[in-house]
Amino acid sequence: MLVNAGALLLLGLLPVFSFLIALILLDSYKLVRLRWVAYLIAVGGVAAVTSLYLNRLLVESADLGGFALMHWGAPVIEELLKGAVIVLLFVRRRIGFQVDAAISGFAVGAGFAAAENLYTFMALGDPSLPLWVVRGFGTAVMHGSVTAIMAMISKLLVDRQGGPQPWIFLPGWLLATALHSLFNQFIVSPSVSTVLILVVLPALFVTVFHISELRTRDWLGAGFDTDTELLQLIGSGRVGESHIGTYLQELRGRFPQTTVADMVCLLRLRVELSIRAKGLLLARKAGFSLPQDPEMKERFAELKYLEHAIGPTGLLALKPIFHMSDRDLWQYHSLMGG
Repeated sequence: MLVNAGALLLLGLLPVFSFLIALILLDSYKLVRLRWVAYLIAVGGVAAVTSLYLNRLLVESADLGGFALMHWGAPVIEELLKGAVIVLLFVRRRIGFQVDAAISGFAVGAGFAAAENLYTFMALGDPSLPLWVVRGFGTAVMHGSVTAIMAMISKLLVDRQGGPQPWIFLPGWLLATALHSLFNQFIVSPSVSTVLILVVLPALFVTVFHISELRTRDWLGAGFDTDTELLQLIGSGRVGESHIGTYLQELRGRFPQTTVADMVCLLRLRVELSIRAKGLLLARKAGFSLPQDPEMKERFAELKYLEHAIGPTGLLALKPIFHMSDRDLWQYHSLMGG
């Protein structure tokens, strides 16, 4: 009987983690590090434990029945908790591409589903095989998928708006909540819902990953060429011949000479770090793992020093030059092994 219970528990956990592993293997640029995936799984588990407490509190305080909780209350609370993790990732600029949005979102949902299934397994005195087939291949994969969908929609809107805004996360969260609630409605049988999930979602993720890989390749090519050309101009002292040099000349009348000199140093350092990060991506694509640069901490210390010396007003004046996007900021995290 203990063996049967263990087999059922694995049935409730293995499908969602197998799906997550498949997503990681599809990521040819290795945008998301395994330790970061493990961290997001753990955070998702904490969100699940929190949701169990909040769901119980909602039932007791609002006198909400089990039917209303499962169909309406639980999807809202659970997607709010998982969605809060996704929002935090965007605010901290830890998501740069659709691929890592999908993987990060699914990892949070997988951790949530694993903790929820563990709790359900311990709460049920006699778990049945059909129930765990549905919970493992249906409910668990649903949790990961709707969170990944929210992350991908949010990433699309962030790219269009040039940065995270509070309203940007609402469409993805509403869709995730609606899909979660629809799954809990049992409009069709749980087995049919499970089959639909296993048929539709792989095709969706493969398509998203293919499109994202093409865009990543284009971004790497164009960005690498632009950064290299700019670094050559700075190194040769001919940066004044470029549009950036013209803009820097205009800043000389607004800021002290030492501040403008720091601006040029900051520009050079950011370009060097950008080239280094793109090189890491290309190496991962080719199957190589480059060692950590021993001077990277010193470079980041210099980066922070220059930003502090230039000040908020100076950095704001440099914004038209840097065009600091989520992908650019993501590059710096990748250099530090994040």
